Amino acid sequence: MNFINLLKQYQQYKNEIDESIANVLSSSSFIGGEQISKLETTLANYVGVKHCIVCSSGTDALLLSLLALDIKPNDEIITTTFTFIATAEVIAFLGAKPIFVDIDEQTYNIDVSQIESKITDKTKAIIPVSLFGQVSDMDHINTIAKKYSLYVIEDAAQSFGATYKNKKSCSLSDIATTSFFPAKPLGCYGDGGAVFLDDDELANDIRVFLNHGQTEKYIHSKIGINGRLDSIQAAILNVKIQYYDKEIEIRQKIVERYNKNLQNVIIPTILKESKSVWAQYCIRVKHRESFINKLNSQNIPSAIYYPIPMHLQPVFKKLGYKEGDFPVSEKISKDIIALPFSPFLTKEEQDLVIKGVNNE
Repeated sequence: MNFINLLKQYQQYKNEIDESIANVLSSSSFIGGEQISKLETTLANYVGVKHCIVCSSGTDALLLSLLALDIKPNDEIITTTFTFIATAEVIAFLGAKPIFVDIDEQTYNIDVSQIESKITDKTKAIIPVSLFGQVSDMDHINTIAKKYSLYVIEDAAQSFGATYKNKKSCSLSDIATTSFFPAKPLGCYGDGGAVFLDDDELANDIRVFLNHGQTEKYIHSKIGINGRLDSIQAAILNVKIQYYDKEIEIRQKIVERYNKNLQNVIIPTILKESKSVWAQYCIRVKHRESFINKLNSQNIPSAIYYPIPMHLQPVFKKLGYKEGDFPVSEKISKDIIALPFSPFLTKEEQDLVIKGVNNE
C-alpha cells in the first residue's frame, strides 16, 4: 500500500499527460510560453482572482510575496508554530523575525484569539497556514489586519481548492500562495508553486522578482531570484486541473468512510463554514510509537505532520522560545499521525487501514 498513490494517478491520466509533455518537447518552449500562460489563466479563474503567477515552488511563492511587500530585516511577521518550516524559513531568510502563535486544538490552524496580543510597531504582516487542507479563519484574521494596517498572506500550500464561507482558498487575503509539490492535492512532477492576488502593482513586482529582478532583457531593477516554473510542469498541471474537482469529491467520500469507521482515535474537525481538500488525513492517538509499530506490522504506511513545532526547531533557538510556550502545538505534535490517503486509495486499502487502526 502506498501512503499517496502518485503512480496510479499518473496511469489514470497517462495519455493526456504524455501528450501534453510531448507538445512541450516538440515546441522546445521549456521556459515560459503557452503552457505557462494557460495555467496562470486557468488557476486565476478557478480561484476567482485577477492574477495568478506560477513559480518554482511553494516556498519561493512565499518568498516572492514577502519581497513584493518590501519586508526588511527586523520586521516582524506573525505566523503559526505548527507547520512546515517553509513558512517561517522565508521570513528569517530575509532577516525578518517570525512571531509564533499557538494553534486551535480542533482545527490545528492558527488560534486567531492570540494574534492581536502579538502585534507590535514592527509587525508588517500575518501569515496564517491553511493546514491539512482546511482554510484558517480568514475573516477574523483580515479584520485584525485591517485594524492595524497589516498585510495578510494565506499560506495555502495544502489547501488549494478548499473553500471558506463559499469562497475559494487563495482568494481570501491580500496575497495567497500555494505549492504544487507532487504530494499536494494538486501536484506536478517536481517542484512548483503559485502566487494569487488582485493588486496590479504587487503582481508586477512579483513577476520582476521571480525573473532575476529583470524588467527588460539584461535590465535589472531589483535583486531577484530565479523563481520560474518550467513549462513541462505547467503542462502536467494543465491536464490534472481538469480532474481536480472530481478528485476533491472522491477525497471527501474516503474521509466520510474513515470518520464513520475509525474507533478510539481523535478524528479531524472541519468547521461548518469550510470544505477541506484533505492534503493529509491526520488522527490523534495515544502511545503513537506503538501505534505506528502496529501499523507497520500490517504493512500500513503512516507519516507525522509535524513532530517538532517551529518554536522548538534548533534553527530558531536564538528567538528565545522554550518548551511550554505553545502548549497546544506541543501536545498535538506528540500524538498526531497521518494515515494513507489519496483519491486513488481503493476500498480494499481503506478497509485494511480501518481494521489496522481499530486493531481488528
